[in-house]
Amino acid sequence: MSDEEHQFESKADAGASKTYPQQAGTIRKNGYIVIKGRPCKVVEVSTSKTGKHGHAKCHFVGIDIFTAKKLEDIVPSSHNCDVPHVNRTDYQLIDISEDGFVSLLTENGNTKDDLRLPTDDSLLSQIKDGFADGKDLVVSVMSAMGEEQICALKDIGPK
Repeated sequence: MSDEEHQFESKADAGASKTYPQQAGTIRKNGYIVIKGRPCKVVEVSTSKTGKHGHAKCHFVGIDIFTAKKLEDIVPSSHNCDVPHVNRTDYQLIDISEDGFVSLLTENGNTKDDLRLPTDDSLLSQIKDGFADGKDLVVSVMSAMGEEQICALKDIGPK
């Protein structure tokens, strides 16, 4: 055996993968899929017939869940596609800072201060107006593949 000491640099997270494999033929409309490295919600699936050389192909049209851009991909139906782990969590809104970040209250009583206000104009104005009116607001935060964004808003009454 060698006398050298080996140095291992750990660049891994807790081992939880950002995606999981799923056969392309089993992915349905309103499901999720990774297209061009982006988590997308499937809005259209069409399957072509098998050709002379074999595979039926699935044509996916998806909308990026963070940027709302339309992306397309064609995959043989027997192949595996990456499907993102998508989580939705509700947080109570505490504060909005001038630089566009929000302060949220988590379930265990801690604050979460690393989220920006959404880029969607109608949602942005609803949050700002509701907060200015002194309403108690609960925001839904969608997270997938290491990204997080506010995607919905609920009003739980006045403060």
